[in-house]
Amino acid sequence: MNLALVSPLTGFIEKTFVITEFELRKLRHDFTELITRALQPALWMLIFGQVFSRTGMMHTGNLPYLDFIAPGILAQSVLFVAIFFGINVIWERDLGIVQKFLASPTPRAALVLGKGFSAGVRSLSQAAIVYALSLLLGVKLNWSPLALFNVVVIVVLASTLFSTFSLIIACIVKTRERFMGIGQVLTMPLFFASNAIYPTDIMPGWLRTISHLNPLTYVVDALRTFMLAGSTSTFGLGRDYAVILLVTTILVIIGAKLYPHLAT
Repeated sequence: MNLALVSPLTGFIEKTFVITEFELRKLRHDFTELITRALQPALWMLIFGQVFSRTGMMHTGNLPYLDFIAPGILAQSVLFVAIFFGINVIWERDLGIVQKFLASPTPRAALVLGKGFSAGVRSLSQAAIVYALSLLLGVKLNWSPLALFNVVVIVVLASTLFSTFSLIIACIVKTRERFMGIGQVLTMPLFFASNAIYPTDIMPGWLRTISHLNPLTYVVDALRTFMLAGSTSTFGLGRDYAVILLVTTILVIIGAKLYPHLAT
């Protein structure tokens, strides 16, 4: 291996995790954030999931509707947490923290990726909540170590993807008011134009096409495959991972280009 490439790569990884650790330290000052985030998946699973599972309206193949929806609710929780991550970046700009980051020798991509990873680690609390609710409601979960490991990886990657997307929006709009409006507009279309709460084969053709372009669809497919006992992937796990990694990489590159503009 070329040692000239190893040193910069090692430095990049180290700086990325320094930023991640810096962001995670903020949780020590406000654990209520983790508690309040538990309300949304609880409401969706205990009310929406229970009601629709009794109606029998959804045709989900060989999966009970509550089993089908559990990975979708986890993906939704990750999306809703990550998509508003950009508001923190705007606060940092107003407090002068962004300027300090930009004055450091840390690569811009490491700044963006580190922030994304921190959002991913935070989202693991959502996974714990959804797993606890699923166990309580009798969802047939896959408890194999390999499946659990892949769920963790998918949650972290998905949160990194959507938090980086959120950061890009923050870099463009630059104000909290505009950001909140755009964030609220984007979350519901992303969620409902996916396979989170209903399968893609019951969608009208135009919506099915949009869902195939929606990265959340592949996040849900991967989570459903690994979370549920006996579930199989609709698109193929290789394709799920490829889409998630490719979109995340593209967004990190764009975010690294735009991040310095946030300070201007």
